[in-house]
Amino acid sequence: MPLKKLLLKPGVNRENTRYTNEGGWYDCDKIRFRQGTPEKIGGWIQYVETQFLGICRSLIKWVTLGNKNLLGFGTNLKYYIENGTIYYDITPIRRTSSVGAVTFAATDGSTTITVTDTVNGAILGDFVTFSGAVSLGGNITANVLNQEYEITSIVGVNSYTITSAVAANASDTGNGGASVVGAYQVNIGPPTQVPLTGWGASTWSSGLWGVGATGFDAIRIWNNQNFGEDLIFGPRGGALYYWDATNLVTTRGVLLTGSDVPTIQNNLLVSDVSRFVMCFGVNPQGLSAIDPLLIRWSDQEDPTNWAPAITNQAGDLRLSIGSRIVTVTQARQEILVWTDAALYSLQYLGPPYVWGAQIMGENISIMSPNAAATANNITYWMGSDKFYKYDGRVQTMRCDLRQFIFQNADPELSLDPLQASQVFASTVEAFNEIWWFYCSQDQTYPNRYVVYNYAEDVWYYGTMSRTAWLDSGLSTVPIAATPDSYLTAQETGVDDGETGTLLPLEAYITSSEIDIDDGHNFGFIWRLLPDLTFRGSTSETPVANFSLLPLQNSGSGYNDPTSVGGSNNANVSRTATVPIEQFTGQIYTRVRGRQIAMKVESTALGTTWQLGAPRVDIRPDGRR
Repeated sequence: MPLKKLLLKPGVNRENTRYTNEGGWYDCDKIRFRQGTPEKIGGWIQYVETQFLGICRSLIKWVTLGNKNLLGFGTNLKYYIENGTIYYDITPIRRTSSVGAVTFAATDGSTTITVTDTVNGAILGDFVTFSGAVSLGGNITANVLNQEYEITSIVGVNSYTITSAVAANASDTGNGGASVVGAYQVNIGPPTQVPLTGWGASTWSSGLWGVGATGFDAIRIWNNQNFGEDLIFGPRGGALYYWDATNLVTTRGVLLTGSDVPTIQNNLLVSDVSRFVMCFGVNPQGLSAIDPLLIRWSDQEDPTNWAPAITNQAGDLRLSIGSRIVTVTQARQEILVWTDAALYSLQYLGPPYVWGAQIMGENISIMSPNAAATANNITYWMGSDKFYKYDGRVQTMRCDLRQFIFQNADPELSLDPLQASQVFASTVEAFNEIWWFYCSQDQTYPNRYVVYNYAEDVWYYGTMSRTAWLDSGLSTVPIAATPDSYLTAQETGVDDGETGTLLPLEAYITSSEIDIDDGHNFGFIWRLLPDLTFRGSTSETPVANFSLLPLQNSGSGYNDPTSVGGSNNANVSRTATVPIEQFTGQIYTRVRGRQIAMKVESTALGTTWQLGAPRVDIRPDGRR
């Protein structure tokens, strides 16, 4: 028989059986498609060598008038600005105690110090910075006390404990003096979505009397938008804060104050060009409780004035469909607003109405506040059981991985709905991709991703642990945050450099079943002609492994090729690079079956590859 070319359809399809998807790809990790053929994705290195505190859920980059390229990001513990590969803590202070209100008590031989401060409002894990303290008389000196501490336990409404770097001795009998001041940072938030049951799991008077409700302790997500060169930010469900770029990066953000400034908000956006500061899911004017469907905006160009008047354009409107606003994004000439049941379009009308809302789609869903991304003026998002896009009208996307993600019987592969709020999306516009990261079941942080390539209209997926992602724009490559509290520069190199030490970035792709002579006869494959390029590899000897996986029939499972005295895999390596890149001309193998699947993988340092059109040499080998 003549050589058979194995040129398969682009994209990975898991909507049916391996056999039904003949001529396509079925399984993969850390690959993408370019011009219809698969290749290994780029690697990553540390963007900053040091770790930050907490789990990052949001990233924003902007440039000041002084040409400082700043990266702002919020974690469940802190809010940072990165500049020059240094993290600056700008977490706002929520409360400063009066002078002398704070006292300390130490125990001989212990590093635990009890702090007393009446009605301090602190919770476990909060951060507080002390100043004005004097020595307790022994090892616990003024320098030991006058610094930032994390609260390690709550003793009561008026007291808590911290852990010092040194143990107290018998002379530490003082209380810190009469001038101690405690500066308490904004309360921390949960790093993951924690299921709650019983009292306190839902809002007052919800559910049946005497029956404990079930709910979730929402993860900490920071909303952040630059207002010119300044930054407006605040935690979801919290107040608004302002960071002035004319101050140093060592200056903390402060509470945004003015006329009727919102005291609680779920989403924040600064409208493009017109520069209104807008809050979504916010307290009404003059009230403190949140209205989850209310939208309020400040006067144009004035983030401090939120009181509507005939002399300004501040105002509000309330949406009607759904129970809460989930998220918002700036699109072309409109602002898109998702409730949990509909998509709205906000457009600037000018005085007296200022902003107007139109319903663009009903009976839709969105997975989380970070589940939408926009590329080429089209917005894509993950719903509760499908994917959508909006290009002027709402459409359900064709997805070749829908069952694999939402209905997979394998808990290691299926999306965990209990961690839905951790789902986030971003673009990788260099490769025309939309990425969604999600938690598989029983995972604490997002560990899997699914990709839609909108230029080639194909899907693929893989494993990678990330908690936030910012596409290139003001940076040369995408920046991501990891569960281990590192920032990484993505699409850089070909290996995994998250911890500073390069590790192999293992990648593979496996085809669906391919008939040998339409499955009527067995075939015997004795030769493989690979077609592979290692262009971009940093190793002088990059290696990939080709495997041919034979089957007796589509449901039999893979055969053992050693039963016919052969092998089903072989390494393909670069043999020369000058004058042209050349590879092993042919590989001899012994594989027998009615169908085969092909797998290409790499596990070595410094290796990247792109597959072309390999060929196999097959001869008939009977019907049994």
